[in-house]
Amino acid sequence: MKTDIVIIGGGASGFAAAMAAKETAPELSVLIAEKLPRTGKKLIATGNGKCNLSNMSLASRNFHGSIDAMSIIGRTPDWRELFTEKLGVACVTGSEGREGGVYPRSNSSTTVLNAIRLRLSALGVTEQCECEITDIKPTNGGFTLTYSGGEISCRKVIIAAGGYAAPSFGTDGGMLRILRNMGIKSEKICPAVAPLRVSPERLKGLKGVRVKGEIAAFSGGRELRRERGELQFNENNISGICVFNLAYLFQQYEGRLTLRADLAPDMTAEELAAYFRRVRADRRGNTAEELLSGFFVKNLAVWLIKNILGRSPAEPIESVSDRDIAALCSGIKSVEFEVTGCSPWQNAQSTMGGISADSVTDKLDCVKYGGMYLCGEILDVAGDCGGYNLQWAWSSGTWAGKNAALSLKGGKYD
Repeated sequence: MKTDIVIIGGGASGFAAAMAAKETAPELSVLIAEKLPRTGKKLIATGNGKCNLSNMSLASRNFHGSIDAMSIIGRTPDWRELFTEKLGVACVTGSEGREGGVYPRSNSSTTVLNAIRLRLSALGVTEQCECEITDIKPTNGGFTLTYSGGEISCRKVIIAAGGYAAPSFGTDGGMLRILRNMGIKSEKICPAVAPLRVSPERLKGLKGVRVKGEIAAFSGGRELRRERGELQFNENNISGICVFNLAYLFQQYEGRLTLRADLAPDMTAEELAAYFRRVRADRRGNTAEELLSGFFVKNLAVWLIKNILGRSPAEPIESVSDRDIAALCSGIKSVEFEVTGCSPWQNAQSTMGGISADSVTDKLDCVKYGGMYLCGEILDVAGDCGGYNLQWAWSSGTWAGKNAALSLKGGKYD
C-alpha cells in the first residue's frame, strides 16, 4: 500500500490532521491508520459522552509540559471556525456547570463525530481500521510502516496515537514505546487529569462523601496551585475536577506532594467558630457529631470529630469546649492529605509527559526523523480539565497536518 501521508491514530488530533492536510493540498492522498475496529472511540467518551470541545478562556496556565501549547493554538482555527463554520456543529458554552466550557448544542459527542466523518469523506480521506502499526522505518523517500496485514509506504507520517491514558480506547502507550526505541526523547510519563491517591487509613469513613471546597497542592511548604470545586472522597483517592487539575504536579513532585483542603472556603475560621458555638448552645443534650451535622453530611461530620479532635462522636456536645471548636475550625480550613500516588491509567483522562519539546521543531516535525510529525497527547502537553486537552488535539493536529502537506507542495504555513 502506498500513500502520500499516513496518520497513525483515528482520534481527535488524527482527525484534525487529516482534514488540515487535505484542505491544504487536496491532490495528496491521506490515510488514517487506526488500530481499533472503528475510529473515534475515545472522542465518543469525552465529557461523559457530551464532548467538551474547547474552552472560552485559553491561556498558558491551563497547559503543562515542555511544549508551548499556546504558541500553536494561537496559530490555528478556534472552535467557532472549526466546528460552527467548517463542520456545521452548533455549540453552546457553560454546559455541565463548567464555566467557559464549549459543548455541542446536541449535548452529544456523536454529533461531533458524525460531522467530522462527513467532512473526511467529502475531502476523500481514507481510513484503514484494525491497522496497528508495529514498526516505523525511515526510507529515502519517506517511511515504511509495518502492520499485521503487511506494509504501508508513505512520504510523510503523522503520529497521532495518543499516550497511555484510558487504554480501553486504544491509547495504551504502544506508539510511545516505538518512538523511544527509535531514540526519540520523551519526558517522564504519568497520569494527568486523574484522581490522586492518599493513604486508605486517612480516608477511612469518607468513601462516597462529596463536599464543595477549595484544595491546594503544596511541596516543601510552598503552595504550587489552588483550585475550587467539588471534592469527592473514595477508598484510596480524592477526585473531582479541582483535584484533576492538580494531578499533573505529581510528575514533578512525586513523594513530595501534599494536598490541603478548605472544606468551608466561603467562611473564615472565626465565622465558623461563632456558628458552631450557637449550634452547641441550641443542641444541648445531643452528641458531639450533632455539632457538625447541620453543616456537613454525617460521614464527614463524624470523620472531622475523630480526626481533628481525636474524640468520640458519641460524647456529649457540651464536652466540646471553645478551644475544641477553635481547633475544629482551624482543621476544617486546612485538612491535610499526603499524596501517595496517582490513579492508574484506566482512571486518567490524559498523559503527563510524552515526546519532549527538544524532539520536535516549531512545525511539530521530528528533529531526528524529518518528515515525521507528531500531534496530540503523544507530545509533552497536558491540559486542565474543561476542554483544554481536546483544544490541544484540534490545534496540534491541524498544525501538523498543514505543515506535513505544505512540505510536499513546497509551501510555507505561518
